[in-house]
Amino acid sequence: QVQLVESGGGLVQAGASLRLSCAANGRSAINYSMGWFRQYPGKEREFVAATSWIGGAVYYADSVKGRFTISTDNAKNTVYLQMDSLKPDDTAVYYCAADFNFSPYTGVGVPDYWGQGTQVTVSS
Repeated sequence: QVQLVESGGGLVQAGASLRLSCAANGRSAINYSMGWFRQYPGKEREFVAATSWIGGAVYYADSVKGRFTISTDNAKNTVYLQMDSLKPDDTAVYYCAADFNFSPYTGVGVPDYWGQGTQVTVSS
């Protein structure tokens, strides 16, 4: 099974940047996708960004489009989330995820794997 380990969260001022990393390891390789979700206290986990493992297609939630950039280092089984122009509303626990469907036509599916989460806090 795949294990996902996130890092890079922290406390920053509004307008600053953070770069999250997620390394995947386990007996199975990532099949087709990796991405990021986030969760506010008391709310459902929501989609942030995704990328195809092969081909490099990307998809972003409207709330982060133009500010966040997802990328991968396939040789290292690692996905990144570059977060620029951070806002206080971006404050959440961010979760790495793997192997889920995503499409602007069909929406976002349920991932097979989740990381443990990393806290991002943006002050005003």
